[in-house]
Amino acid sequence: MNKNELIGAIATGSGLTQEESKKALNAALDAIKNTLANGDKVQILGFGTFSVKDRAARTGINPKTKEPLEIPASKTPHFKAGKAFKNAIVD
Repeated sequence: MNKNELIGAIATGSGLTQEESKKALNAALDAIKNTLANGDKVQILGFGTFSVKDRAARTGINPKTKEPLEIPASKTPHFKAGKAFKNAIVD
């Protein structure tokens, strides 16, 4: 499912128009991104938790030259599925 198909599913399920569904989805995604950018997490009961994980600096190997290189520390988005979400997929 791509974003346009998700917008269509939201419109069908909620009774909103395609344009209203697009605005609602974009607003939700922006809220999640902004919250994570501020270092907070987003918990949606029954769905899961979005958070930011710190990745430590490490030494990697350039596959072409086989020389070691330093990979700097970074932050990455992380999602942990909630129990109800996991159970809905497993069943």
